[in-house]
Amino acid sequence: MSKWLTIIGMGEDGYEGLSANAKLKLADAEAIVGSTRLLGFLPTLKAERHEWPQPFALVLDRIEPLKGRQTVILATGDPMNYGVARKLFEFIPFSEMDIIPSLSAFSLAAARMGWPLPDCDTLTLHGRDAANIEAFIQPKAKLIVLTADAYTIPEVARRLVARGFEKSSVTVLENMGGKREVITGFIAGAVPTKTFSDLNTLALECVTGAKPLIWSRLAGLPDEAFIHDGQLTKREVRAATLAALTPAPDQLLWDIGAGCGSVAIEWMRSTRGCGAIAFEVNSERLNMIAQNADRLGTPRLKIVAGHAPETLSASPQPDAVFIGGGVGVTGVFETAWEHLKPGGRLVANVVTIEGEMHLYDLQEKHGGDLVRLEISHLTPIGPYRALKPRMAVIQWRAQKSW
Repeated sequence: MSKWLTIIGMGEDGYEGLSANAKLKLADAEAIVGSTRLLGFLPTLKAERHEWPQPFALVLDRIEPLKGRQTVILATGDPMNYGVARKLFEFIPFSEMDIIPSLSAFSLAAARMGWPLPDCDTLTLHGRDAANIEAFIQPKAKLIVLTADAYTIPEVARRLVARGFEKSSVTVLENMGGKREVITGFIAGAVPTKTFSDLNTLALECVTGAKPLIWSRLAGLPDEAFIHDGQLTKREVRAATLAALTPAPDQLLWDIGAGCGSVAIEWMRSTRGCGAIAFEVNSERLNMIAQNADRLGTPRLKIVAGHAPETLSASPQPDAVFIGGGVGVTGVFETAWEHLKPGGRLVANVVTIEGEMHLYDLQEKHGGDLVRLEISHLTPIGPYRALKPRMAVIQWRAQKSW
């Protein structure tokens, strides 16, 4: 099919700010789809007008009847930058559309702040949980953040203060690129009482306070970063476990016997788009997983309650599997291995003799590596000090054939 759909990015300068090509597309359009705000910028045109459906998930129902007609979709800023284009690619081939971008909020904010974009982390909280910002809060980090609405502003400030970054500078950039543009700056610990526009972008410069909680995105967060009851993969072993799992962008992990969710959470923090499913049966630990996902920036973590292997089969195929508990339970390994994608990685940790013997059998049948991880920590003994060993962990690392 020839190109019938054009996605046009529009800024706060409205129709006047569009290129000649974009205006021509609008003049020739049979149908125009957009938000009430963007449609309100348009002059009188021959095309019929359609507002975005609510909820936005119904976008297919709005666009499908227009297929084959010359249609324009109006989007805010750059449609390819956390915009509508990504959703449309799910059911419309790129070969059937043209995209005419405008300046993104990131570009506008960077220009207002004098921050080169490569020196910034850019993310969106629009339609997403504000907890997503947690993994980006680092000393001296510069963040440009798309918000859901005005309520995002105090929530982000609250999270900065809770992490001990109350001295961070917060700049709210409202209605950028239009006549109503306003820029307001303050520190996270002193949010002004003024009413902000729902159309705003945040520029944050993270500054540590007296007692900051600094949590790297590299594997091996301190154990005290997690709410737990002692049943967690300890820091050094966790770092080795994540290295063996080798996270990659947009891949999915099954964390079976998740405990407090430490491995799943660190997997998701490590790389863009990583997802995880935490399987756990203990109700108290299920609550811990949810709390840890919120405070450590992985609110997308899916939590599944119940006994494995019964809970496993209904979930999407994983790219990697970690079995932190229950590898010897009948059917757990077999189900996980069956569902693991070709080329996927499986890592299992045990501390008991029985678990060790089970891993020997699995390694003999499926190959892979067996590693003994022995960690010692400094411990006072009266007036002296000694390195006290923890329980050794046997780790099996295997890759499924392609």
